[in-house]
Amino acid sequence: MIYTVGEMAQKLGVPASTLRYYDKEGLLPFVERSSGGIRMFRENDFEWLQVIRCMKKAGMSIKDIRQYIELSMQGDDTIDTRLEMFRHQREVLTQQIQQLQHTLETVEYKCWFYEAAKAAGTVNVPGAMADADVPEQFRAIRQELRGQKMPNGEK
Repeated sequence: MIYTVGEMAQKLGVPASTLRYYDKEGLLPFVERSSGGIRMFRENDFEWLQVIRCMKKAGMSIKDIRQYIELSMQGDDTIDTRLEMFRHQREVLTQQIQQLQHTLETVEYKCWFYEAAKAAGTVNVPGAMADADVPEQFRAIRQELRGQKMPNGEK
């Protein structure tokens, strides 16, 4: 089955302008064109587009995505390079997830803090609590926020 830009965009859940942008940036060399120059997307192009979208969400640059596609088009001789690209991006994402997890823990602590303050009618109550009175899951974040302990455990 052949899809137009609009149909493929709808199938992907993205604006048609996104696919046009990908094409302009050289990310769609696998997409055939009609004799009139109209893009003709096929079923197997959907997977390519999903991978491109994943790479974008993973924070890869257009330049790196283009390089990946070019390497893919070259065939099996580039498997090691492509694998290394994904391993590198996996490491980048793992670090981002760890940073986001730490941020979430801080936000959760502040939610607890203000819930306790609301119940007491003042921020002075949770602010003056001894560490032992703070729920264990929030102690390290509280100490870190107060400059008593760094995220890696150093003072």
